[in-house]
Formats: sequence, structure tokens, C-alpha cells
Amino acid sequence: MSNVTKEVEQECFVLEGCGALQEIVRPREKELGGFSVRRCLPSRERQMVGPWIFFDHMGPADFPAGQGIDVRPHPHIGIATVTYLFEGEILHRDSLGSLQQIRPGDINLMAAGRGIVHSERERPEVRDIDHRLHGLQLWLALPEANEEMAPEFHHYPSADIPALNVDGVPIRVIMGTAYGVTSPVKTFAETLYVEAHLRAGQKITLPEAQERAVYVAGGNLTARDSEIPEFSLAMFAKQPGVVLEATEESRIAIIGGEPLGKRCIVWNFVSSRAERIDQAVQQWKDGGFPRVPGDETEFIPFPDK
Repeated sequence: MSNVTKEVEQECFVLEGCGALQEIVRPREKELGGFSVRRCLPSRERQMVGPWIFFDHMGPADFPAGQGIDVRPHPHIGIATVTYLFEGEILHRDSLGSLQQIRPGDINLMAAGRGIVHSERERPEVRDIDHRLHGLQLWLALPEANEEMAPEFHHYPSADIPALNVDGVPIRVIMGTAYGVTSPVKTFAETLYVEAHLRAGQKITLPEAQERAVYVAGGNLTARDSEIPEFSLAMFAKQPGVVLEATEESRIAIIGGEPLGKRCIVWNFVSSRAERIDQAVQQWKDGGFPRVPGDETEFIPFPDK
């Protein structure tokens, strides 16, 4: 998705934790073109968790026939976007010529590097009927050595993502290595991304990572005596043996990895250098980015506010 304003950091409610649980971020819900988005990263209190610099929970949104997602072409630099759907479908197009339907369980990985443009819309077959969209969209900051890499696009169908059962809990290792398995999804630094679906009373031990956090996409968890409520992102210290328990049916995402250092972020642009952001802004205003084949007549202008 594209940001609607130049500034990206969101105000969130932050609750201090204790022990391994450092803090809990509760994002404010924001309406964005007919559906709600909860943005956990970046916030004023926390920019990144490992290499993850952007975390949006979109929906669930129910659209009547004739309405739906319609994100016009917009640019990125310095990141890799990661799209994962629980329900619904998105049609991805980009300036490399990629045309890909994203369905539940798939992983869509687009590495912007020195610059890419993409759009997110829906096929007429989807848009013409009542439908629902629900999912997560994340950005990975690229290591400095990869910030100016040639852009890439990778799509991994759901069947390619490792799935296993740990103590009765179904788990998918979306990126990185956890619970003894490794995902085939490309990474650029040490990266962790895991999904789990717990029934009430079930427990899960967090995989280890230099930095890590748990997002509750649905349900409610506890970590020792601390509650982690629905739609919150809980940050954990690098401490082994951290156990979470679901107090009701819960769907969670675990993210983390190695810290990459602070990044500058303006609108859809991320870089370790502020002057590179300024260059990208001017390049977009001047029409210097490549166009998206099959989606060439519209674009999102840079927001001046």
C-alpha cells in the first residue's frame, strides 16, 4: 500500500512491560479508502524490529460489488515489500512487468532497491461480487549494501511455505529459520517472520532472534502475568524460553531479525541517507521513475503535506 501522507510514523498507545516483555504498542485505527489500517511500525516510540520498518494490518474489510482495493502506481526505494493475505485477493503489477495475483497464504516479495513502481488493484472477477480483504503488509529495510540493488520481484505460492505442528499449534515459517525449518523466501539480512494459529489454552515458545516482536492479528495472549491484547505489537528482549499462552483463539505473527541501524523514511521512500530520499522525491515529481506496464495512465502524486 502507499502512504497517504508524507510522514509515516504513527502515534500509538505504548504500555511498558517487564522482564522479557519490553513494551506493547497498540496502534490507532485509521480509515484508508473504505477499509481500516492499523500501523504498528514505524511509531514515534519504535522505528524498527530487526530489519522490519513498516507493519500494517489491513482490514478485515467487506466490500460490496463494484468497490474494493484500488491503489494506483506509486514508487519505493530502499526496501522490500512483503504482502501476506488471510482472506481475499490483490492483483500486483510493477515496473519490471510483473503481473501476479496474491491469494491467502502466498508471499509476495518485491525488492525496490534503487527504485520500483507498483500498483495494487483487484481483478474484475473479484471486484464484481461482494468480497472481503484481510491481511498484513510489511516492509523490510534493506542493508546498506543492498539499498541500491537492481529491483527484483519474487512470488511464493502458499504450498511452498513450510508448515508444521508444534505441540498442537499449526505454524508457518514465512521467512527465515524457526522451529527447525527454513523458509525458501529470499532474505537480505537475518530475518524472522512466522505465523501461528492457537486455540484457547495453547502455548508457543518464541523462536530466538536478536530483536523480535509478536503481533496479535486476532485473539488475546498472555506472557507470564502480562496481557497482550488483540491488535497490539509486543516487543520482547533477547531472552530464551519465552512462552506465550492464548486465552482465546488467536492468530499471531512473529517478526524479528538483526538490527540494521536507523533509517530515514519519507512517504514510500526509505534510505540510510537523507539526501537519497530528497533525490527520490524529486525523481518522482519529475516523472523519472519507470512506468507500470498495463497500468500507465494513473499514479499517486507525492503528498506535500
